[in-house]
Amino acid sequence: MIRFRLFFLFFLASALSSAVASDRPNIVLIMADDIGIDGFGCYGGDRFATPRIDQLAAEGLRFTHAYAQPLCTPTRVELMTGKYNQRNWIAFGILDPRERTFGHMLKQAGYRTCIAGKWQLHSYDPPDFPNAQRRRGIGMKVSDAGFDEWSLFHSWNTEDKGSRYGNPTFDRNGEIVGPLEGNYGPDTSVAFLLDFMKRHRDSGDPMFLYYPMALPHWPMVPTPDSEEWREPSRRLEESTEYFPDMVAYMDKAVGRLIDGIAELGLREKTLVLFYSDNGTDKRITTSLNGEEFQGGKASPLQTGIRVPLIANWPGTIEPGRVSHELVDATDFFPTLAELGEATIDEEVRQPQSIAGKSFAPIFRGKDRQEIRDWAFFWYDPRPGWDKERYARHIFALDHRYKLFRDGRFFDIAGEGYREQPLDLENLGSEAAAARDRLRKVIDEMMKPPISEAAQVEVDAYGEPVTKSEK
Repeated sequence: MIRFRLFFLFFLASALSSAVASDRPNIVLIMADDIGIDGFGCYGGDRFATPRIDQLAAEGLRFTHAYAQPLCTPTRVELMTGKYNQRNWIAFGILDPRERTFGHMLKQAGYRTCIAGKWQLHSYDPPDFPNAQRRRGIGMKVSDAGFDEWSLFHSWNTEDKGSRYGNPTFDRNGEIVGPLEGNYGPDTSVAFLLDFMKRHRDSGDPMFLYYPMALPHWPMVPTPDSEEWREPSRRLEESTEYFPDMVAYMDKAVGRLIDGIAELGLREKTLVLFYSDNGTDKRITTSLNGEEFQGGKASPLQTGIRVPLIANWPGTIEPGRVSHELVDATDFFPTLAELGEATIDEEVRQPQSIAGKSFAPIFRGKDRQEIRDWAFFWYDPRPGWDKERYARHIFALDHRYKLFRDGRFFDIAGEGYREQPLDLENLGSEAAAARDRLRKVIDEMMKPPISEAAQVEVDAYGEPVTKSEK
C-alpha cells in the first residue's frame, strides 16, 4: 500500500508538472529588419503586398503605438535585455557579453530555445577601420546568449559574414555552413526554425523561437519570386526596384512559418509576435494612408521609430483587436518573463536596470492596463564602422507629444507619422504640462548608473567630441 501511495503521489506530481509546462505557450518572436508601419496594409501602407501579416493582425491583436530605436543594434540590445541604451550601450554591432538576455531567462525557466536569422552583436568594425582593435570581437557570442540551437548570419567578423540572401552563409551551432549555392537565406532560416519545433514538439517543454529576419534590409536584391532570380548571375544585382519583392517575400516567409507551426499541430499552443527593429530604409519612398513619406531609418523622426507590433494566439487573443497602449523594445523582456513564468534575477530587476513593462495582460483582453504613459530614447549608434554621419539624440514621448533634451517639442497625435513642431513660447496648458512631465522623464532616466559609453559623446571612431547632445 505504501508503495502504491508513493507511486500515485509521484504520478500526480509528474502530471501536475506536465500540466504546468503545457500551460505555458510556445513563443515565436519575429522581428523584421528595416521596415516601419508604412510597409503594411493593416497599418494603412499602400505600396507593398503583405497579405499574411495583415491576416495575422486581423485574426489577432494590432498595436498602434509600438516604438523601436531608429537603428538595429540599439533596438536589439533593448529588446534582448529590457534596458534602455544609456544603461548598457558599448558600440554599434555589440551586445555587452555580461548581459542576461531573454534567451538565458527562458532557458532557465525550462524553455527549449532557438534563434535563426541575423545576429550582428559580436563584432562589427572591419580590421582597417580606425580604432577597430578596441571593439572587434568584444560583443556577446551567440553560443553564450542562452540559445540551445542557432543558425545565424553575421555571428562573427563583418568581413567574414558572407551573403544573407542568395548563396547564404550561416553559423549553424558553431559550424560555418556555406555558401549554400542556389539557396535563399530567409528560406533556410524558416526551415531551421520549423525543424527545431518538429524535433522538440513532443518533449513536453515549451519552446521559444527568436527570428530576427534579414528581410527587407539592404542589399536590395532579387528574391526567388523575382524574375531576375532565374538568372544566377543576377541574384546579387542591387536596386531599390527589388524592395517591393523583398517585402512580399518577408510576408511569404512569415506565412510559411505560421503554416508550418499549424502543420505541426502547435498553432493554438503558440503565441506569435511580429515586430520591426526600426523604420524603412531612407532610399525608399513609401505611402501611408495616401500620403507619401521618405523612409526614416536611423532618424529620430516618427518615420524612424514607429513600427508594427502584432500578437496572434488562437484561442487566447480574440480576433480583430486593436490596442492603443504605448509599447517599446524594452517591454519584450518582462513580457516574455510573465508569459514563460520565468524569474528575473534580482540584480537585473532593479528599476535602474529593467525599464520594460509587461504587455502580456493585454493579450487576455485587459486593454486599458496603462502599461506605460511614456517611452524614452537614448540613441547614439556610435562608435562604429560607417557611423560618421550620426549624432546623439535623447528624447521622450507619450501618446501626444515628443520632447528632446535640447528643448525641441513636437505634437505627434494620431496613428501615423504626423509630427508638428510646437512654439515653446506659445504652449497651451496641456502641452506645457506634457513638456514638464517628459522633461522629468528625461532627467530621471539620465540619472546613474549610466554606461561608460553613454557618459561621453564620441565620434564613429570612438574619440570624444565636443558638440552638444541633441
